[in-house]
Amino acid sequence: MHQLFSQVLGQRDLSRAGDLFSLEDAAIEDCLSQALDQIKSISCSPDYLTNDNDQAVVEICITRITSAIRETGSIERHSTALVGLWESCLEHNLTPQGDNTEDTPHTKIASDITSCILQNYSCPSVMVLAVPVAVRFLQRGNRELSRNMSSYLSLAAIVEVDLLAEHTEAITLSVLAGNHMLLRVLPSVYPRQPDVIHRHLGKLTAVLSQLDSAEQQHLIRLLQMVAEQHPLMLSPQVPALVSYLGNQSLIEAILGTLVDVSLASPSSLVSCLPKLRTTGQQWPALLGHVAKIHGAVGIISEAHAHNSLVYLVSLLGNMEHTFHHTLLLEIRALTDRYPSLLGAYGKDLYRLSNSFTAIARLLGRRLEETATACRKSEEEARSSFVLRKQSENGHCSPSPNASLQCEGGGVGGGGSEPRKPVKAGGESEAQEDSPAPQRRYSLNQAVRDEQREMRFNRSKSLALHVVRLRSINSDGGDDGEGVELSPDNLTFTSTLACQPSAAQREATPSAKTLTDNAPTSTAAPAPDNGIKEADRAWSGQKNKEEVAEVADRLFIHLRDNLEMIREFCKGMVQQIPIPEQCVIEESNRGCVAKLSFSCPLKGHYCLYTKSSFCLSSRRPHLWIHIMLLHLQSKSKVPLSSGDECVQRLASLWGKTQLKGAHSFHMAMTQHATPHRKDLDSLQMQLEEVRFFDLFGYSEEEGGWLCFMCNNPEKATGVNQEGQPLIEGKLKEKQVRWRFIKRWKTRYFTLAGNQLLFRRGKSKDELDDIPIELTKVQSVKVVAKKRRDRGLPRAFEIFTDNKTYVLKAEDEKHAEEWLQCINVAVAQARERENTEATTYL
Repeated sequence: MHQLFSQVLGQRDLSRAGDLFSLEDAAIEDCLSQALDQIKSISCSPDYLTNDNDQAVVEICITRITSAIRETGSIERHSTALVGLWESCLEHNLTPQGDNTEDTPHTKIASDITSCILQNYSCPSVMVLAVPVAVRFLQRGNRELSRNMSSYLSLAAIVEVDLLAEHTEAITLSVLAGNHMLLRVLPSVYPRQPDVIHRHLGKLTAVLSQLDSAEQQHLIRLLQMVAEQHPLMLSPQVPALVSYLGNQSLIEAILGTLVDVSLASPSSLVSCLPKLRTTGQQWPALLGHVAKIHGAVGIISEAHAHNSLVYLVSLLGNMEHTFHHTLLLEIRALTDRYPSLLGAYGKDLYRLSNSFTAIARLLGRRLEETATACRKSEEEARSSFVLRKQSENGHCSPSPNASLQCEGGGVGGGGSEPRKPVKAGGESEAQEDSPAPQRRYSLNQAVRDEQREMRFNRSKSLALHVVRLRSINSDGGDDGEGVELSPDNLTFTSTLACQPSAAQREATPSAKTLTDNAPTSTAAPAPDNGIKEADRAWSGQKNKEEVAEVADRLFIHLRDNLEMIREFCKGMVQQIPIPEQCVIEESNRGCVAKLSFSCPLKGHYCLYTKSSFCLSSRRPHLWIHIMLLHLQSKSKVPLSSGDECVQRLASLWGKTQLKGAHSFHMAMTQHATPHRKDLDSLQMQLEEVRFFDLFGYSEEEGGWLCFMCNNPEKATGVNQEGQPLIEGKLKEKQVRWRFIKRWKTRYFTLAGNQLLFRRGKSKDELDDIPIELTKVQSVKVVAKKRRDRGLPRAFEIFTDNKTYVLKAEDEKHAEEWLQCINVAVAQARERENTEATTYL
């Protein structure tokens, strides 16, 4: 062993320990295993827990050894000794006792060695020794140590999955105990140990709601693998999975999983079909998955097939063209399995593949006839039963034809004639008793009829929309005060509050004509007359600029999703503040949104009367989308592209637009609301800049108020002369080297424009050293990758000429200090701005 190592370890000489860093790595590389063995002997001695000198010597020596191993790349040579010292820590207490929150001495040793060993996850010989020991650490109850171990084991799962698979049970139990970071390991080990995970599927599914977005994705990936390879194992979990369909970020993945389960166990999805239909209605882009599940359930029996077919047919005439192929495949699979559902209509069905509305009409007619036939059969059976009873009782029997007559018309009755069969290609024959000459309708004629029906429906929809808008506007004033606008001089007006535009208050052409054609409760126009009138109204505006309600894609999107947007914004505004101002600026790494937030209340002690809280975000598109949805939630009617507030947002979008990216109107209509993970990323950024220290959502005011306006009782006390905002003990980092943990306890007082701290632990001791809050540039939590113990408790204060590293006794006190310091800094800046304004 090197002479200096022998002296430091043999004599526990702390004064010479720092000299180890002056030695070359190559000079001590040969003796590192010996040094590790001696460290193991020292750390296992009975008095090690109470000997601060020995602990400091061991800590410095381990830091020097692990540094030399990394620099020389000799981990394989010294892995046995290193893992031996690491494993010896398991024989000692690793959990803090009582009120003491400091890591135990052996926890510090284990933490220092963990990264040195597990960073070599691609080295098989090291992992063979390390993985079994690492898994044992997961069960020792130290949360911070388990978290660090989990992150490295997740990397090890990439290259050494067979080693981890042997410990699948322990890993799964650790996940269920709250170590959710290990969820990313389970999809890797599942193919090798499926039975182990199958035993815990119910508990794993139950914790889905407790996870953050990234952890949910790992668990969903595991469930998808189970659904693909062993779908029957998930059938008991179907109700639990369906209950998570309200989570926007999980809907698509869960529906895909349910599709796989439905193919293996369709009966497990029967009770969930109403919920799935509701989900499909809310998220039309996912109707393909819902259709596949209905198709799978329909295979169970003819009755299930009929019910599924009714639903699929209802979608066929309404869904976008991209889903028609999926629907036809499901419909055909059901009709092939149960041919009696369509009978002779089956061949005609697939010849009409160019006219999906015609297919839907044909299928609907056939299903209705099937239902009518069933009802007729029941009536005939009932009539026969009555006749038999009457005959048995000696009553006179009616005519033979009486048993064939049923309510609503029958074979011998005077009701409506049965429909003639439909010819191939969509042709249909006229009724034989019709006085008009026989006519044949080609497929082209069917398409023209379909287009004319669509035009009539659009005209009728527009008319009804005009009536609805007029009824809304009539609540605020006399209807006669409005102005009737023609398409030629149609203009859009908007106030700062983004009130409905003139085009939304009065629709054309001409609004009166369209409303006259709208159905009323007193009289309904004949269908043919209604179609002719609607066609004339539609043709009259062909060469004119269409009204915004029809032509504006954004308006249509917002109108169709109005209730969903309002419901979304009701919860969103309590989590994400809406910027008061947004400016787009160019930077070296792309466009940046400069966002400004202020307090709307502007109370006497408000932190942002003369200034604003500023934030730079690299996600301008997401902020613009949120601002649009917020504006829509405040408007009584759907916004349109002509509204001034929308045009401003479109202008901002244009400044951020990259080549090939979606336009503003295209992007805003892709999804009704942002994904949950996108909102989580914004919330995380706001937390990083300590926004929530300075602002809080007020239910009473319905907005985000600054700390002082939210807490007026605190504002009054804090602003009294000499009254401290917070005071107490903090530890200050004394040593420049990060690997040496030397903290000095001070007594701090935050009052006025200064943070004062004293050399001693008591507030009565003298020698104040103030930190001027006006000179504080930022206050940040110490990054988790730094080597200081108890990282959630440590934070840094950056001034113009110095950095202070401080640590509270626990995470709760650290959060209190961070919030109070940030509030005091904002208050000091506000005073400075006010004084400058007064002086000017």
